[in-house]
Amino acid sequence: MYIKAYLKEKRELIDSYLKSYFEVPSSPLILHEAIKYSLFAGGKRIRPILAIASYEACGGDSKEILPQASALELIHTYSLIHDDLPAMDNDDLRRGKPTNHKVFGEAMAILAGDALLTEAFFMMTNTVFNGKKLKLSPVLRVIRETSLAVGACGMVGGQAQDILSENLEPDIDTLEFIHLHKTAALITVSVRMGSILALAPKEKLQALTRYGENIGLTFQIIDDILDIEGNTKKLGKTTGSDNRKKKMTYPSLFGIEKSRKRAQNLISDAMDALRIFSREADPLREIASYLIKRRA
Repeated sequence: MYIKAYLKEKRELIDSYLKSYFEVPSSPLILHEAIKYSLFAGGKRIRPILAIASYEACGGDSKEILPQASALELIHTYSLIHDDLPAMDNDDLRRGKPTNHKVFGEAMAILAGDALLTEAFFMMTNTVFNGKKLKLSPVLRVIRETSLAVGACGMVGGQAQDILSENLEPDIDTLEFIHLHKTAALITVSVRMGSILALAPKEKLQALTRYGENIGLTFQIIDDILDIEGNTKKLGKTTGSDNRKKKMTYPSLFGIEKSRKRAQNLISDAMDALRIFSREADPLREIASYLIKRRA
């Protein structure tokens, strides 16, 4: 399978849905523009694509869960807007463009993030789409799990610990907590979403959960490495910020080579988790390989 073609196809499907969803402006218009500015700044849509790929691996049609999968991108975008704020990472660039608060001001950036997070859960409750009707019970389970993954016990908690750990001596337990919560939690629930909505059996859900946790950790480790080795133009954001802020990262604790080896081992474990699936899970396998090789 040509993973680039698969990613492009699914990204276009998600973008089409999101553009249609936000086509009608809402008041105040400046807030609507701030939301669209970051949402359509050129993201890869990895989290929605993971939800779709896991749904397909369990026998589903990707178009059946576009609202639920696309809602993950709203949550991810909100987290990036808030991460970039002066009180957080204080970044000027995101995906090669000025960050939201640089264009619309801090207050509007905060509100745009708030609106995206809230809208995501409203979007998830759209159980009739493309002529298909999802059962409400699995949708409610997905909403509950997503809330857990992005709240104080998930992404927000990980971000808080990341800030609290600046300038502290790195230790593996704190580092694992940050990575598992700040990054891996949303990626894991993206993968679980597809299998839950497909009403997959327990063993498939467990396998996909293991896969999600492993690629989620890999994603953050590679992100840490790219912050040191990456190119600002290719990444679309300023590199070297982790070192300047003395953040707790895998390279700061283990060095580049050991971090890269850790990422490779995690991908191997993710691939192993997919052994119970046949070719229908090939997109998930290809995505895992893509993540370990990514340069932007």
